[in-house]
Amino acid sequence: MISFSHRVFMEVAANLSFSKAAQVLFITQPAVSKHIKALEDQYKMPLFERKGNSISLTEAGIKLNDYLKQATEIERKIAYELSILSNAANAAGHLRLGASTTIALYILPYILSGFQHEYANVGVQLVNRNSEYILDALLRHEVDLGIIEAETKLTTVTYTHFMSDEVIPVCSAKSPLAGKSLSLKQFVKTPLAVRERGSGTLTALLKALSALHIKPADLSIKIRLGGTEALKNFLLADQCLGFMPRPSIIRQLAEGDLVEVPIEGLKITRDFYFIRRKGTEDNGLTGNFMNYAGKFDR
Repeated sequence: MISFSHRVFMEVAANLSFSKAAQVLFITQPAVSKHIKALEDQYKMPLFERKGNSISLTEAGIKLNDYLKQATEIERKIAYELSILSNAANAAGHLRLGASTTIALYILPYILSGFQHEYANVGVQLVNRNSEYILDALLRHEVDLGIIEAETKLTTVTYTHFMSDEVIPVCSAKSPLAGKSLSLKQFVKTPLAVRERGSGTLTALLKALSALHIKPADLSIKIRLGGTEALKNFLLADQCLGFMPRPSIIRQLAEGDLVEVPIEGLKITRDFYFIRRKGTEDNGLTGNFMNYAGKFDR
């Protein structure tokens, strides 16, 4: 199958750095250089263009990298398909999964625990970032399966509905807003804490507000925070209003630390989708995980 020299090449291509590739592969930088030179001698053309301390892929390097990504997928598919010939319970392989924050932190842990009990020989790597990052990681072949909110759908990606949830306005129980309902006029004057750009939670909020003819510039945004937990902890400590996915604050709502603040005419729901690169839909391992997760009682 794919030689170690080719794996070294792919790591250099991914990082555009010989030293970073050496760190990832636990080999020396001279060893990395030796493998790359061997491939360039084999193909009789340069694979990287060297400019001072930086490198970039040549046209040949780009083509080789694209083919090696396809070959890697085929290699992993062969390993999985052969492992289940005698018994599906023997399924072996490695699933690289990427999920947006709400799913990764509050939905997937229970699903992954059950999945790994059923498929004990399957290793799972989970990347937890915002939806924009996970989509990019899928397209860069860094994950096999993603779960994200998707407002716009790319033609190079297939989308399969996974679940829906609700994003709700909340504040600390100590905030003057606790126990109140807000009109839209009051809402736009209320100090807000929101997620970072690229967040699915923020995208869902802005979409719902757009339907009410409220633009981002109309809002009184006090702070932007990267990550659900950061926003939650800020709201617990502060007096402003924020928007949180309901699954992420079930305990805080039940214990009364956070309070829902109804806003006139505003309801925010969103859909999460499994995403796969077009042409990889027949990957049995990703399909098994999708089927298992779809039957899980949330």
